[in-house]
Amino acid sequence: MARVKIDMPEKLGFTTQIPVRITDINYGGHVGNDSLLSIIHQARVNYLEFLGFEERGPETGLIMADAALVYKGEGFKGDIFDIAIGAADISPFGFDIYYRITTVRDSKTIIIAEAKSGMIFFDYINRKVARLPEDWKEKLSA
Repeated sequence: MARVKIDMPEKLGFTTQIPVRITDINYGGHVGNDSLLSIIHQARVNYLEFLGFEERGPETGLIMADAALVYKGEGFKGDIFDIAIGAADISPFGFDIYYRITTVRDSKTIIIAEAKSGMIFFDYINRKVARLPEDWKEKLSA
């Protein structure tokens, strides 16, 4: 079976914390894959707000082109996820956001997952891909 591999950048310059809720737990007793996507969505919003951006404005914003998750451990109710985030692979129309999700249990840092989401700038009025604004490129590159 071929496995997804994410080439994580060395530097992820922003960190946010998100608690695991009971609604994030699946029938296996750990954080479900659908919940992990929702958690990284919130982390992405926190990252963009830190940079001074919103995911969606009145006319243009971001749309997710792809997502990849690689699980390294289990997350449980009560965990506080520390999510390190950084952008890379910036192009004229979008960029990738990378996430490293960890938690501390019994004084040990546990890697829960690594993830990547491919983000494209999108014109919601004309329903087509748009150019990534220069101020986005500058702040994402910093």
